[in-house]
Amino acid sequence: MKKSYLFFLILICPILVLAQKTSNGIKITYQKSSNGKVIENQDPLILFSSEKMGWLSTEKIIANTAVFPFEQNYIDFQNLKWYQKSNLAIAKKILTIDSTSIAKHNFEFLPETKIILGYLCQKAKTIINSNTIEIWFTKELPYKGAPTILGQHLGLVLELNRNGNFQILATKIEKLKGIPEQFSLPKKEEKVVDLLTYKDILWKNRFQTISVFEKEIINFSGDSKSNDSILRFANGTIIVRKVRFPKLKKGDQLFVAVSEQSNGDAYDRTGSVFLIPTTCPISFLDGLEKGISALPIYENGNSKKYQGVSRTPDFEPLLELMRFFTPFGVKKYNTLQLKNKVWQDSVYYRQDITELASELNNREVYIGMNIGNYDKGGHKVSLDFTIHHEEIESKSYWSLPLFNTNNVMEMAGQEYGTMFNNEQGLVVNFNLSKPMKNARLRYITTGHGGWENGDEYLQKKNTIKLDEKVVFAFVPWRQDCGSYRLSNPASGNFENGLSSSDYSRSNWCPGTVTNPIFIDLGNLSEGNHSIRVQIPQGENEGSSFSSWNVSGVLIGE
Repeated sequence: MKKSYLFFLILICPILVLAQKTSNGIKITYQKSSNGKVIENQDPLILFSSEKMGWLSTEKIIANTAVFPFEQNYIDFQNLKWYQKSNLAIAKKILTIDSTSIAKHNFEFLPETKIILGYLCQKAKTIINSNTIEIWFTKELPYKGAPTILGQHLGLVLELNRNGNFQILATKIEKLKGIPEQFSLPKKEEKVVDLLTYKDILWKNRFQTISVFEKEIINFSGDSKSNDSILRFANGTIIVRKVRFPKLKKGDQLFVAVSEQSNGDAYDRTGSVFLIPTTCPISFLDGLEKGISALPIYENGNSKKYQGVSRTPDFEPLLELMRFFTPFGVKKYNTLQLKNKVWQDSVYYRQDITELASELNNREVYIGMNIGNYDKGGHKVSLDFTIHHEEIESKSYWSLPLFNTNNVMEMAGQEYGTMFNNEQGLVVNFNLSKPMKNARLRYITTGHGGWENGDEYLQKKNTIKLDEKVVFAFVPWRQDCGSYRLSNPASGNFENGLSSSDYSRSNWCPGTVTNPIFIDLGNLSEGNHSIRVQIPQGENEGSSFSSWNVSGVLIGE
């Protein structure tokens, strides 16, 4: 009996060994949660692990349904190397090999244990960029791996928590008899770049960039001429280009970005990025091409004529996307030295303009930019738009440009916004062809001029009326201008220890963006309405005078 039993064991042992060898890998599915709730519509992380290597991917990547760009990670456990491969397009891939990050993280091993999916797990903790990361890993399986780079060499990580409010948890473990075909280290012939270059390329491929201007000069010169792609007006102080925007998806976010350097001008100047509406019989483009007299006139009884500042049945004013202010001579005047001051090389302005996306969505439009100046060198600028997709539900908005008193054609004769020197102020009548729900006025305002006693340096209340009823009143004011001293090398220094760029101003600082104010107007009915803007503008002082650059766009559902 014993002999036959031993003979039976001898027969089956090779079969058992063979069965063990066929189970030569493991597959783990991870799920992400935030604040205790499972994140909806997520693409679950998938980890394949063997004795020698790991492969971290997602369900959609494995099923060939992932949207470009997407990233996969491979781990060489024997040499502690982390391979990051990104598919940027169908035939465009980049690869980087990190030989230090896996081993460089130091963990504090804690006494707590718990069971996850039937396996006893130990706890370890580390801190990265002020984030507390806790991982739970098991050594009860003969494999290593993790849903991130953290803890890859410790064991098999089944749970990761960040700051107690974000979790990646293993929800399923499968022992594999065979390893997927893709389970191999990336081929050496794929393009290998350094880690910093890899991160930069991948980041830039996660959104779409529309470049409008690249290091163009905005100056004051009779020599400034248009070419096939860039139109120049007002002696070179305005540049315009026709730009095609793609069809936007629901949830897309839209940003505008400007970089600026002085190319000769030492002063702080008003800058603006704008869209030129062309759906009405008359557009601002007519004024640029034919002269300021081609634009409709606004009058309020103060004997001045203001060209192209307000909406009429036949005209839409400029739709201001972003207002910015140049600093005092950044880059060009960085040779001016002060103790313990290291000047910035340029100024970068960036703003979310998603609320105006309907005006750009799937359209070819004229995008313009101006910096008011009288310098032959002027300013060197770049302008980009970026589109960022979000998997979120979003409402559809439509907009109506109402007014813009920023005299971007100052160097071609356009009047300053001085219409607020009487009680009437600025009045704009407009007609809605359909009702507008949850209407808001996107309002940008900055005060200018008058030297010490002018509105640039005085707090003045802005009052907005809808159909002659006050809907909003506030004092636009900036007290943080001293924060931007390192962008203002040519700013004058005074005996009291302040620089010109330090002084508080009427809603702007040299070297900053002025953010719009969103004023709730409620639901507006179809038909005629009016908006009135009133500001107690200061009196003239000799040759100096005050003015206000205000722009308003109606936005609603």
